[in-house]
Amino acid sequence: MPKLKTKSSAKKRFKISAKGKVMTAQAGKRHGMIKRTNSQIRKLRGTTTMSKQDSKIVKSYMPYSLRG
Repeated sequence: MPKLKTKSSAKKRFKISAKGKVMTAQAGKRHGMIKRTNSQIRKLRGTTTMSKQDSKIVKSYMPYSLRG
């Protein structure tokens, strides 16, 4: 049985928490910051957890222990 392949883009963009939730960066912070309010920019810092449906797809990209 050959080794499982990881989707490299997923491995760079997502982390799996200790409880098995998928952590990802906040969306909406790439460009166009001038039209966002300062409070909006502050709230978009850090990471967020993905929805259950989306995290199921992301976990399928991760092999072995990263699947949770």
